[in-house]
Amino acid sequence: MTRSTPRLFARRSWPETARIADILRRETVGGVLLVGAAALALLWANSPWREAYTALANLTVGPASLHLDLTLATWAADGLLAIFFFVAGLELKREFVAGDLRSPSRALLPVAAAVGGMIAPALIYTAINAGGDGLAGWAIPTATDIAFALSVLALIGSCLPDALRTFLLTLAVVDDLLAITIIAVFYTEELAFVPLLLALLPLGAFTVLVQRRVRSWWLLLPLAALTWGLVHASGVHATVAGVLLGFAVPVIRRKEGPGPGLAEHFEHRWRPLSAGFAVPVFAFFASGVTVVGGGLGAAFGDAVTWGIVAGLVAGKTVGILGATWVVQRVTRARLSEDLAWSDVLGLALLSGIGFTVSLLIGELAFGTGSAADDHVKIGVLTASLLAALLATVVLRYRNRVHRGIQERERIDRDADGVPDVYEREGRDPAP
Repeated sequence: MTRSTPRLFARRSWPETARIADILRRETVGGVLLVGAAALALLWANSPWREAYTALANLTVGPASLHLDLTLATWAADGLLAIFFFVAGLELKREFVAGDLRSPSRALLPVAAAVGGMIAPALIYTAINAGGDGLAGWAIPTATDIAFALSVLALIGSCLPDALRTFLLTLAVVDDLLAITIIAVFYTEELAFVPLLLALLPLGAFTVLVQRRVRSWWLLLPLAALTWGLVHASGVHATVAGVLLGFAVPVIRRKEGPGPGLAEHFEHRWRPLSAGFAVPVFAFFASGVTVVGGGLGAAFGDAVTWGIVAGLVAGKTVGILGATWVVQRVTRARLSEDLAWSDVLGLALLSGIGFTVSLLIGELAFGTGSAADDHVKIGVLTASLLAALLATVVLRYRNRVHRGIQERERIDRDADGVPDVYEREGRDPAP
């Protein structure tokens, strides 16, 4: 009896596909708000009222006695993004416990693609900035902005297979995990062990409560805020606290009990706040770079800018395509029948959209408001726009191809009740 050849980008189970589709819809709305906030910041920062934008970003609020007298821009990066990383932590745990990443065979491709899509951009950036002052930003082009990328995909790829969308989301989940690790390990300059150890107390209490399925916000929010404050005081970037809190929430597999688990409940509650408020506000304060008066020319005369552009556009494409090819060669797998390598190329180009985490790493590497930080913003914005345009060209063409395939499948289904793609793969069309 011959064993069937494994397929790359095979279709997922119906419950997993439905869950991914729900996430994609919410992330798409968040991506539109993110782009709108970034555009508003750019317009304001290059208008005659740019001083008002700078004054707003540098407005200090918070108790000085707790060392939390931070600017609004810092609150957005350290505070609001902790919500984003909390949701990312929930999604990471969900994928590893009950999602596709719990299966080594299914996890291999997105994990390998994410690793390749981080190594190649870092190497390209480092090569361009070798011997210069910009090496501290080597990790900037390694991150993919999932909300931005999914928004572009939703606009141009209505007929693309669900497997591509699922792959992009899963790749971004692994990408987030690697980015969090990079921030915690490489961008922690001074470490205060006492606050870090003290943070384990509220984190432990939070973990005990959520493991017992406690949902009372008046118990959980103070513990989460205390954990965040102590992690912030330790020198570790405060967004790491959001990930740790997300990891603490239990995930229930469907077969273990009826209804949504606590992780799904929290994700349902907090994802709209993350995608609809936290990330757009961060983008508003992080994207406001002045390009008039020579700022654009100075940026494109800096190797930091070119390293980011080359890393995100070329590095992501080479890394993801190369890793996918290696997985295919090692596992002797083949692409799914309804996919071509041009689909993978479009997805790899789309992964070059780096925004939220790239801008955050840029601030950590060079300091908020520095000349290099301004060049980082221009590089990230330029690369993201270029990657989106190139991906649009490729995926729009592939979208037309897949529309034709779907039309032929509809005709086949009308004829015999079974789509031709299921016949080719020998699978039951029932969910």
